[in-house]
Formats: sequence, C-alpha cells, structure tokens
Amino acid sequence: MTKAAVFGSGSWGTAFAMVLADAGCDVMMWGRRGEIAEAVNSERTNPDYLPGIELPENLRATTDPAEAAHEAEFTVLAVPSQTLRGNLALWSGELPADTVLVSLMKGIELGTAKRMSEVVAESAGADPRRIAVLSGPNLAKEIAVRQPAASVVACQDESVAKRIQAACHTPYFRPYTNTDVVGCELGGAVKNVIGLAVGIATGMGLGDNAKGSLITRGLAETTRLGLVLGADPATFAGLAGMGDLVATCSSPLSRNNTFGTNLGRGMTLEETIAVTRQTAEGVKSCESVLDLAQRHGVDMPITETVVSIVHEGKSPKAALKDLMSRSAKAEVR
Repeated sequence: MTKAAVFGSGSWGTAFAMVLADAGCDVMMWGRRGEIAEAVNSERTNPDYLPGIELPENLRATTDPAEAAHEAEFTVLAVPSQTLRGNLALWSGELPADTVLVSLMKGIELGTAKRMSEVVAESAGADPRRIAVLSGPNLAKEIAVRQPAASVVACQDESVAKRIQAACHTPYFRPYTNTDVVGCELGGAVKNVIGLAVGIATGMGLGDNAKGSLITRGLAETTRLGLVLGADPATFAGLAGMGDLVATCSSPLSRNNTFGTNLGRGMTLEETIAVTRQTAEGVKSCESVLDLAQRHGVDMPITETVVSIVHEGKSPKAALKDLMSRSAKAEVR
C-alpha cells in the first residue's frame, strides 16, 4: 500500500487526505493541534474544519512531523503559503530523501515573489523533478462529501505526475497531468486575487456583467504574467486556470470570494479578518502577485485595484471608478 503524508489538517489538507485514503493510500496527516489529531484518530472526524464528515479508517493523524513523514512515498504540503518556508525549515530533516513533494498551496511568497514550488526547492533542497503541484476547481467541502471534481497534477517529470495521478484517482476525484508547473501555480495564485475582486463586486451589489468582466479580464492578467514567466497559455484555459477561477469567483464556499464580499459591503480589513476563520490566500498574495508582475513589467490593473482596497484603504467605490476610467485599448494585444 502506498504511504502518503499530508502536512496540514485544515479543510483542504483533510479533504485531500480523504481522497488519497479513498484511492487506497495509507495516509498520515500532520497537524499542529493535538485535539484535532485525537479527534481524527478516535472519532474519525475533523470537528473544526470538516464537521460531520466521517474520515476513512486508513487516514490517521499526528502532531509529530517525523511520524507523519516516515517512509512516505508522497509528502503533501497543505499549509498557508506564507508559512511554508518556516515550516519546511523545521520539517525538511524528517522528510525521506526520495519522497515526492506535492504542493496544494495557491500563493506567491511575500518578499521573494517566489512560487510555492520554488520555495519548496530552496527550503527542502529538493530536485524540481520530484516537486509537483495540484491545482484546479477543488472546493474542499464539496470534495469532502465526495461530489465530483477534477484537478491537475503538474510536475516537470511527467512520470512523477502520473504516479501522483494514480495515487489520488477516485470515482469522484479525477486528476489530469501536466508538465507546466509555472502555469498551474500562477493560475491558482492569481485566481484568489480575482476571487477577492469578484467578491468585492458582489458586496457592492454589482451585477453579473461586472463579475463576468472581472473574471474574463482577470484571466487575461493571469495569462499575460504566465507568458512572461514561460507558462503554456493553454494551461490557463484548463482546470488550473479557467476552471479554478470560475469555481472561486462563483461559489460562497470560496474563502477569497466571501472575504471580498464582506469588504464590498463596507467592512474594514480588520473586521473581515475577525469573522474569517480560515486563511484567504489572496489577502496576502495580492501584494506578492503584484510585486511579481511589476518585477517583470506586466500590467495587472485588477490585481493593483485589489491591493489598493485591501492594503491601502481605498474605498471600493473609488477603486471601481479608477479601474473603469483607465484608457481604452484593444482587447487582444
């Protein structure tokens, strides 16, 4: 039986651990909090993040990184993106030398503007050919109740992507493979920012025309940045691009969408953070995504607008006026 470790016991880490277990893997999940590990092991549930969901018998939990990582063929990383580097500094000595590192994280690191796979390579000293990312329209609560979903496993080494694909393929979870790691990661990171923008529009009471425009032009921003960084443009028309973007921008289950909605309704950043239990990656990553774009001379006006609202205190109404007043141009350049 394939052994897999999942580092992170939040909603997505737990849901993907379920997928691996349902696919036949022996799964050990690491979490910081002993009470969650105890509940997983004794009650077969994660009461804080997926209450009411019964977890498979071949999914166990621990607070000991060494126990989680022991003999793991796959090590899945499902922690908030801005904590990854610090966590890997603590964990890397426990990870098997040949384990495949799989990132579920959708963010860009603040300060360095690095993608998560780049942070993994640096912090764990891992060859990029054994670092993979999984991305797609994967709302954790839907997957936890085994509703159908598809995703993309991307790795420079296609044979590694196929191994992960086999390890997480279930009747309700259909993974595809790709070798475009850059495109898949950018799609996942930038869609959180666009999700915030669409949420803000919803909170302001704007209609479907506005939201459809934000989604479409948000995809254009993502593609522009991706092309400069060497991504395959076809990736952005797929599950890790358009698929994830649509799910995030249309579902109240999306943390970023909900966070943006509260901002659009007039709540302050501090008030919105206070009522948000889990990490909305776009809140911090909007700054690092903009940083990455500016380093490469890529124009990303929606991302810039989100940063101005979230971190610079600009009112959504004023930000909308400025965004709509930009100079007219051709759609395709």
